[in-house]
Amino acid sequence: MKLWGGRFTKETNELVNQFNASISFDSRFYHQDIRGSIAHVTMLAKQGILTDSERDTIISGLKSIEADIESGNLPIDNSQEDIHSFVEANLIERIGDTGKKLHTGRSRNDQVALDMRLYTRDEVIETQKLLLHLMQTLETIMEANTETYMPGFTHLQKAQPVTLAHHIGAYMEMFRRDFSRLKDLYDRMNYCPLGAGALAGTTYPLDRDYTASLLDFYGPTRNSMDSVSDRDYLIDYLSAGAMIMMHLSRFSEEMILWNSNEYRFIELDDAYSTGSSIMPQKKNPDIAELIRGKTGRVYGALTSLLTTMKGIPLAYNKDMQEDKELTFDAIDTVKGCISLFDGMIATTTFRKDVMEQSAVGGFTNATDAADYLVKHGVPFRDAHGIIGRLVLLCIEKDCALDDLKLEEWKEICPVFEEDIYDAISLKTCVSRRNTVGAPGPEAIAREIAENQKFLSECE
Repeated sequence: MKLWGGRFTKETNELVNQFNASISFDSRFYHQDIRGSIAHVTMLAKQGILTDSERDTIISGLKSIEADIESGNLPIDNSQEDIHSFVEANLIERIGDTGKKLHTGRSRNDQVALDMRLYTRDEVIETQKLLLHLMQTLETIMEANTETYMPGFTHLQKAQPVTLAHHIGAYMEMFRRDFSRLKDLYDRMNYCPLGAGALAGTTYPLDRDYTASLLDFYGPTRNSMDSVSDRDYLIDYLSAGAMIMMHLSRFSEEMILWNSNEYRFIELDDAYSTGSSIMPQKKNPDIAELIRGKTGRVYGALTSLLTTMKGIPLAYNKDMQEDKELTFDAIDTVKGCISLFDGMIATTTFRKDVMEQSAVGGFTNATDAADYLVKHGVPFRDAHGIIGRLVLLCIEKDCALDDLKLEEWKEICPVFEEDIYDAISLKTCVSRRNTVGAPGPEAIAREIAENQKFLSECE
C-alpha cells in the first residue's frame, strides 16, 4: 500500500518502483524512525491534536513493531517504498484506523530529515568512542616508549633522532583534532527538523521545542525549507571521516614501511597479518594496506554527496535520497578501519634495538655535531660545511659519526674534543630538546600528562 496513491489512476511501473524505493538501505534506521514517531505523537497529544488514548495505542503499536523487528519476528518487507511506509503500514494493520493518525502534522520530508539526523548523530557518538579507544592505545604506547630511540624522517630520509613516543604523539595530535571535529559536528547538527512539514511548516499548533527536547536536541531547526533540504551535517561527517581515513592511511603507510625487510622496525601480530598462497616466508600487512585503500572510498562518498547537492534548488528533491547508501558505507568504513587499526597497533611488537641502530647509522646526530661547533664559537654556516665533510668521510669508511676517532674529527676541525661523543649520543641529542612539542623527556612528560587529561575529559 502506497501512502500517496490517492490522485493516481495507474499503477507505478515496476522498474520505477524499484528505482524509486529506498527500503533496501534505509531500513537500517527503523529504530530512529520509531523513536521519532513516538516523540511526534507524544507532542500531538500534549497539544490536544490526539487524545491520550490514541497516543498510547499508537506508541504501544510502534513499540511492538520495533520489538518484532529486533527479534526477527517481523522481517522488513522490501516491497514497501521505504522504512517509513513499512512502519506506518504495519502500525495500521495492527491497531486499525488510529494508526492513520500517526502522520498528522508531519511530512515524509521532515520525517526523513529527522531519521537521518538521528542516525548520523548516533554514529558520530560511536565514531568518537572508537577514536577515544584508539587514542588510549596510542597513549599506552607513548608511555612505554619515552626512551625508545628511532630516526625521524623528512623526505623519507633520516633526519634527526626522536623517540617512538614522540613519533606516535604526532598521530595522537591528528586524532585529537579528528575527535574535536566530530564534537563540533555534533553541536552544529543537533537541532530537530521535525515539524518543518514538507517545506512550509503546518497549520497544526505543534510544539517543536517539546519534540526537540524529547529527542535530546538542543532545539528545533530555524527555517522549514532549510530543515528538509539540509545535508550539511552529512557532508561534515564525510569530511571528518575523510580526514580520519587520511590520518589512518598515513599511519598505515608507515606501518607498511616499518614492517618491510628494509626497515624491520616492527613485527605485526599474526592475528593482524596474512600470508602468501605461494611464498611461505611472507607475512603481509594486509590490514594496513586495506585501510590505505579504503581511504579513497570515503573520499569518493564526500565528493559524490557534494556533487549531488551542488545544483539542487530549495527545498526537498528526490536527488537527496542518494545521500544514504554512500553515507552508510562511509560510516561503516570509517568505524571498521578505526577499530581494526586500533587492534593492529595494540598488538604490534616494536623492535627497539633495530630502531635505535637505524638512528645511529643514519647520521641523525649530524645537526647536533654542528651545534657543538656553534657552541664553541664556529659560525653555523661553517659548522654545517665541516659536518658535511665528516659525513662524506663516514660514507667512505662505511661508519657512523660516533665511530670516528678523535684524530679524524680534529683533522677536519681542531675545535673538536673528547666531549663530542657525549654531545652526539642519541640520548643527548634527544634529551636536550625540551621546548614545547619536542621529543626530550621533559617535553614528552608534559605531552603525556596533557593527553591523559584530555582523554579523561572525553570519557
